Amino acid sequence: MTSIALKPARGWCPGARRPMQSGDGLIVRVRPRMGTLQPRELEAIAGMAQRHGSGLVDLTRRANIQLRGVEPENLDALWQELEQIGLLDDSAEAESVRNVMLSPLAGIDPHEILDVRPLARELEERVMNEDALRLLPAKFGFILDGGGVLSLDEERADVRLKAVGEGGTAMVAIGVDRPNGPAWLGLAEPVGAAATAIDVAHAYLAATPDARRRMRDLSDAAWHQLRSCLGPRLAGIVASVGKRASRPMVGKVVTGDGAIVAAGFAAPFGRLDAATLQLLARSAASLGLYEFRLSPWRSLFIAVPCEKTASAIIETAAGAGLIVDAADPLLLVDACPGAPSCCSTTLDTREAARRLVPILPQLGCRTAHVSGCAKGCARSNPADLVLVGVGDCFGVLRYDTAQGSPRTFVPPASLPELPELLKTS
Repeated sequence: MTSIALKPARGWCPGARRPMQSGDGLIVRVRPRMGTLQPRELEAIAGMAQRHGSGLVDLTRRANIQLRGVEPENLDALWQELEQIGLLDDSAEAESVRNVMLSPLAGIDPHEILDVRPLARELEERVMNEDALRLLPAKFGFILDGGGVLSLDEERADVRLKAVGEGGTAMVAIGVDRPNGPAWLGLAEPVGAAATAIDVAHAYLAATPDARRRMRDLSDAAWHQLRSCLGPRLAGIVASVGKRASRPMVGKVVTGDGAIVAAGFAAPFGRLDAATLQLLARSAASLGLYEFRLSPWRSLFIAVPCEKTASAIIETAAGAGLIVDAADPLLLVDACPGAPSCCSTTLDTREAARRLVPILPQLGCRTAHVSGCAKGCARSNPADLVLVGVGDCFGVLRYDTAQGSPRTFVPPASLPELPELLKTS
């Protein structure tokens, strides 16, 4: 059996080649190329989850899919099966640098400014083939947003490519992550945008002696060095690019002119089982649907040719317990696996999240985050309400992240009383 060094979960991201030890066994994350999976690939992953793991899988906020509860002695067989369907990278280093997220409706959204799939394909190839980029931090990532109905503006990435309309011509704004949000460096022609993104990554490595840090952590001196290095390669001045809020979109994805272009369904807290994946894959294949798209909202999208087909796949998803109604309050709550799946907490975070749902309106909260510890794995952006595990209680924060300082503490059994507790704290 192949020997690997297993590490406990401590804030880094697992992969397929480099799994992470958690409370329920190994977590093996699969990064589908271009963020897509064919029905046969999805069904194959479901089979692997049953044979080599606990049968549970997670959709992640980086638009990946991960198998839980994998035993170390099953890794070789799992890797062989992933390789057979083209979902295994040559090395852990190559895998860790291939962090490219694109619009989940790329190429099927009639309102997008630019189909970013060719850029994403080129960017993935360039990242994989440039050895120097293996020095990038494991979480260093790229986002490509075509400017369609599903915005990626609220998802963080070290390098951001966003399609913009300039005088009727599609251009790509190049931005990088800074402490207060994206800083826009300039514009690139679509044909050269992927190469420019690679230039930004090289400039980042040249500007910082500590490649473990992220783009937003660059010192002022390193930031100015990066900007001066890239300035001559970019055209135009981009003071800012309009930001749109991400919105849950499940069920029938309808464009402004009333056309149904896709169906979407979310997994509560991102968790599915192998049987559900198999059902979705087989239903899609029987309907002639060919490609699932993963998203950062722990949901799946699939292009549909007509309303009848959309209704059929949505009915299957709803029957399997997936969320197909955009008004479902579970879409408002992010929750990590918690105990016993994660050894960083003793708290059942997802049961706590379900208890929160009915009281969110009383708290005036649109979003909530329940985290077993201060790492905040389920959500990096602030939420209106945050519960973070501290011993056998939850620390309570408002408009913050899991890394903040709790204003009060509440035991899990007292969560229904939270509106009153906050009034007096």
